[in-house]
Amino acid sequence: MQLLLDTHALIWWLSGDSALSATAHAAIADQANDKLVSAASAWEISTKYRRGKLHLAAPMSNNLGHSIHMLGFKLLAIEFRHGEAAGALPGLHRDPFDRMLIAQAMLENLTLVSNERLFDSYGVRRLW
Repeated sequence: MQLLLDTHALIWWLSGDSALSATAHAAIADQANDKLVSAASAWEISTKYRRGKLHLAAPMSNNLGHSIHMLGFKLLAIEFRHGEAAGALPGLHRDPFDRMLIAQAMLENLTLVSNERLFDSYGVRRLW
């Protein structure tokens, strides 16, 4: 299975936070699954950390790409078509980072690892 980690799932995995569900933890730990992290998550973490809203991200904010690489996760770049799709999504969810993740999951046929039930309204596969 190809998993796209929502930003909170990535942060909780990196920090060992118990807020990550047992199902999500098992799927991320499963070596048979491909784990992808969107450039949107790097953008979200950096932005929220800079604004003082994400103190938990302090240790990961500078070397996030390296940490992701060391875990064997794959980086998912934002492509032009992802931007078009994110912008065209119905306005159910206003968060631009989440809208990008939804668009990427849809276009790349990925399963989103997220506790955000609102994602289900867009018809993406979600694991939690």
